[in-house]
Amino acid sequence: MAVDVILGLQWGDEGKGKIVDYLASQYDLVARFQGGPNAGHTLKFDGHKYVLHTVPSGIFREGLINLIGNGVVIDPITLHKEIELLRTANVAFEDRLLVSRKAHLILPTHRYLDAASEAAKGKAKIGSTLKGIGPTYMDKTGRNGIRVGDCMRSDFMEKYNVLKKKHLGLLKQYPDVDFDLEAEEKKWFECLDLLRSLTHVDGEYYVNKALREGKRVLAEGAQGSMLDIDFGTYPFVTSSNTISAGVCNGLGVAPNKIGEVIGITKAYCTRVGAGPFPTELHDETGEFLRKEGAEFGATTGRPRRCGWIDIPQLNYTIMLNGVTQLVVTKIDVLDKFDEISVGVAYQYDGKETDVLPYDIDSTEITPVYQPYAGWKCSLGDSNEFDALPDNAQNYIKVLEEQLNTPVTMVSTGPERKKLILRKAEVMS
Repeated sequence: MAVDVILGLQWGDEGKGKIVDYLASQYDLVARFQGGPNAGHTLKFDGHKYVLHTVPSGIFREGLINLIGNGVVIDPITLHKEIELLRTANVAFEDRLLVSRKAHLILPTHRYLDAASEAAKGKAKIGSTLKGIGPTYMDKTGRNGIRVGDCMRSDFMEKYNVLKKKHLGLLKQYPDVDFDLEAEEKKWFECLDLLRSLTHVDGEYYVNKALREGKRVLAEGAQGSMLDIDFGTYPFVTSSNTISAGVCNGLGVAPNKIGEVIGITKAYCTRVGAGPFPTELHDETGEFLRKEGAEFGATTGRPRRCGWIDIPQLNYTIMLNGVTQLVVTKIDVLDKFDEISVGVAYQYDGKETDVLPYDIDSTEITPVYQPYAGWKCSLGDSNEFDALPDNAQNYIKVLEEQLNTPVTMVSTGPERKKLILRKAEVMS
């Protein structure tokens, strides 16, 4: 068997959680492979809304095993809040939520450093979620990190205090920020007891054993491909590999074990925080998209920047990920538009191109748009592709043609049931 992958093709917030939740019933194991509590995967069903930051989105499917992989960084405080959410929702997770021993821990001083570092940047801020993600990955690559398995060792406190001392030394180079370290540490250690009580596994062995036994595995990504540390809009990126290659490092599987790669894109485009965004709209249209799409960050609550869909950008991330299927979400947000624009090329350096520039963060880009007629009616009650208005069908077909990848699912609302299967068989 192979590992199928679900990931975002834009700057995050594409609706990955809903699609993972929907497809999860076809799998035996759902595994998060990177990121941390900077993710916010929203699921809505049975009249309730749930936001997950660390726990895989398959947790609401009864009997399904969920693994937090080694590529994830974990804040025990955030994880504790999610566990309490599951308990409130009467979700039996105890025997179904596993944590890789090699996953790294976010310490209170990681968040302290994140806040101080971002504040010191002034106008050059990168838009950090201030969850301690960057400093934790820095300690991971610097070989100073503390992993989940370490919290069960007798020398854990010694390791913790050594790293804390290092962080306090680093903090001296930054201006003071409002952070109650003593209170945050107290909370952190209380929540650590819950993490200790969960089932810890050697994730790489667990996943590969499942594959050998013929079990179906779904890897769940966080953030979006344009935030990848290597191939995103650097330096306005996250600290991990958000593309499909990250599955290999984040779960411990070989490249030849990757199967279907399902890329998620909104029918338009959004971004949270600073950084390049070629098709961003700074006018009333952008504000209308934000209002219609309720575009506010699930993790930070910050308003999202909004713009038209960007074909060169999507072709770039489809190439990087080896996408085999596309899912288009939030098409219903476009219901009221007379005309919808699609960014089909860029103009910069005196030429027209479909290539993203290396220095995209400092290059002035003018998008080239192609207009398409809107449908001016609600898609919320449509449950088959052929039942969509002709102009909505045409919009999907245009994207499919421009991106040279089949669109297999179209989401017409946040609820679990509002999902149109474009093909008879979504998965191969």
